[in-house]
Amino acid sequence: MIVVDTNIIGYLYLSSERSGQAEKVLLKDSQWSVPILWKSELRNVLAQYLGRGILSFEDVVRIMDEATRLMDGREYEVASMDVLQLVRESKCSAYDCEFVALARNLNVPLVTVDIQILREFPTDAVSMDEFTGNKSGG
Repeated sequence: MIVVDTNIIGYLYLSSERSGQAEKVLLKDSQWSVPILWKSELRNVLAQYLGRGILSFEDVVRIMDEATRLMDGREYEVASMDVLQLVRESKCSAYDCEFVALARNLNVPLVTVDIQILREFPTDAVSMDEFTGNKSGG
């Protein structure tokens, strides 16, 4: 089991240079866990794609539905005190700290591409490249 941030979920469903790496993460460990916040974050990303005309309404609905099915039963509440303590210890947002707090609570790594999280929480977070053994970063 791993915690993934919303970016990783987005890369899995939105074609990008990192999509292949997100698929490798899923192949290596398909037990992805997330704080409940992930849905709002993904909806926001999809709204931006919709607003820019990159994806149709039907596409964003389909992606949200598929991602929701993938994460069904793997969403967790995170205690506010845990999140706020991490915010106090770092320069990360409360949103980012929800993912770190969940990883700590589950005692599993957080897979992310967020440089600030990787820098601030090196014992909790791991990059997609590092997780999949692709040290070259590509």
